Amino acid sequence: MRIPAVLMRGGTSRALFFHRRDLPEEPTLRDQFILAAYGSPDPDRRQVDGIGGATSSTSKVAVISDGRDRGVDVLYHFGQVSIDQELIDRRGNCGNISAAVGPFAVDEGLVEATDPVTLVRFLNVNTDKVIVAHVPTKGGRFDPTGDFFVPGVPRGGSALRLDYEDPSGAVTGKLLPTGNTTDKLDVPGVGTLEVSLVDAANPLAFVRWEDLGLTGLESPDQIDGDPELLRRIEAVRSHAAVLAGISPDAATSTATSPSVPKLTFVGTPRDYQRTDGTKQSAGETTLRASMMSMGRLHRSYAVTGGICTAVATMIRGTIPHEVARQEGETVHIGHPSGVLPLAAEVHPDGDTWRVPSVSAFRTARRLMDGHVIVPDAYLTTADQNASHQSGEAPDHLVNPTEVYP
Repeated sequence: MRIPAVLMRGGTSRALFFHRRDLPEEPTLRDQFILAAYGSPDPDRRQVDGIGGATSSTSKVAVISDGRDRGVDVLYHFGQVSIDQELIDRRGNCGNISAAVGPFAVDEGLVEATDPVTLVRFLNVNTDKVIVAHVPTKGGRFDPTGDFFVPGVPRGGSALRLDYEDPSGAVTGKLLPTGNTTDKLDVPGVGTLEVSLVDAANPLAFVRWEDLGLTGLESPDQIDGDPELLRRIEAVRSHAAVLAGISPDAATSTATSPSVPKLTFVGTPRDYQRTDGTKQSAGETTLRASMMSMGRLHRSYAVTGGICTAVATMIRGTIPHEVARQEGETVHIGHPSGVLPLAAEVHPDGDTWRVPSVSAFRTARRLMDGHVIVPDAYLTTADQNASHQSGEAPDHLVNPTEVYP
């Protein structure tokens, strides 16, 4: 099976971009193709038999279709492709890959360019949230060149502004899934700790570094290299998913929803060493934060996670608000690779909070286009597929029939 695709970098992530029209109609066959294209599942976590890069940030997929009947330019559906499981998790969005949607839409002729900046309004189907991309264009195509740098990307590029409109309740339907700014979370084998559950662009579960025995000075390799620590971290994350109403129990969260909520460690600003070996000064940050992504520590910081973090720092009573050095509507998140700045509008509204928009800046680049090739032998036979025509999803796939309404 040969299907046209484009390999795009968005921010610090990479994804295969497909036109919806090019993918198989049958849901199970569609997901089998995507998994095989990435070389998943791979118990050795190398994805050597596919295009995956053996990290969560390089094992992502985007499916694009016309959005005019929904009042936008294009529809965008995101999938987090598991490396070692037969699973595509579609419970949330990816802000880095969102940055590549506008450039893809312009270069594929889905949106007519209006140099020097083309507005692309798209709907993320996962969260039913609208994002407006301000895409630099030149000669009718996306212009990737510039001197705007994103920590974690070795070269500069043109600055892509992303405006997330009303990002509250992207997955759970509520900005504060439990109605509380802070909750007590009982985790077997870990104990009781405080957690703040906030859902803006993506749901995050915030805990203090110190509550898991960390200092905020640890490198990603130090955390990823400690199996017992990773076990405790996943236990906290999976139980937070139950508290947020995302999963019925912790085991189900680990098996079917490993990407949301993302467990995020936060603390007061401090000096620390970035992944490139240079020093990050506490004075340049609002707070020190790192987040987990598919069982490993993110080497930089997910944009949707940054949006949620920025919003959380402005909500009185949350753990991020408690530890942050407040500075108005701009939040500078100190993460493993550097600093992520975001501008957020957050206003009290009776007993809750209103978030009109949050803006972030990323870069993107088209890396390769052509065809993805998967041997027929890797895919379920037509007779076996027929058993899924009713739309009932097999246990190992997360809502495949809900992906492309």
